[in-house]
Amino acid sequence: MTKSIQKEFLLFQEFKKNYVFHQKEIKNVDGRFFCDCFPLEDEENNTNSLSDTWINAGYKLKNPLSKALSNLFPYEFDFRGQHLHSIESFFQGIKFPDAQTQKYVFSYSGLVAVHVQIASDYDWKKTGDVYWQGQQINRNSAEYDDLVDEVYISAFQNPLYRQVLEKVDRYVLHSIGKESKAETVFTRYEFEKELNCLVAFLKQIK
Repeated sequence: MTKSIQKEFLLFQEFKKNYVFHQKEIKNVDGRFFCDCFPLEDEENNTNSLSDTWINAGYKLKNPLSKALSNLFPYEFDFRGQHLHSIESFFQGIKFPDAQTQKYVFSYSGLVAVHVQIASDYDWKKTGDVYWQGQQINRNSAEYDDLVDEVYISAFQNPLYRQVLEKVDRYVLHSIGKESKAETVFTRYEFEKELNCLVAFLKQIK
């Protein structure tokens, strides 16, 4: 970690300790899902990107900001000596115990990285452990949380990603995110807290 990234990483972690996060609730009303009384799908069952109070992050959504906030968006950045082609390539790569194979995953954009897990015989869900360059890390540990924070601050060094976050003027929602840590390496709650905290942090340091 360079000195500039380390400084911003430590500032972000200190900010995050005091950041009060209230996750918006998604409610099921007669088979339709709503957030802040606004439907998550339109009459044609297309996922809505925006309401007056939230923006829904998702690579397949039509709104450009929604796409750009997704972990699948191909922002390139350096992290701990590795060059990653998206934030998603990190989350998919850590599912591979072999360090060399992991490097290949890091070279893929988000959409491709999502599908390469089929190449691995290792199922992180059975052990609860992921890997960073051969180092075993428990998915539910503080060590893992720190690693994720460092990834986002590293991605934050990409000026395009930083500029996208600067444009956020409402709550960042991720309606398709899974809820259980046992099922995903990054839950809906974790994603929403991380991005909303980053947006608030950016406003403070500008």
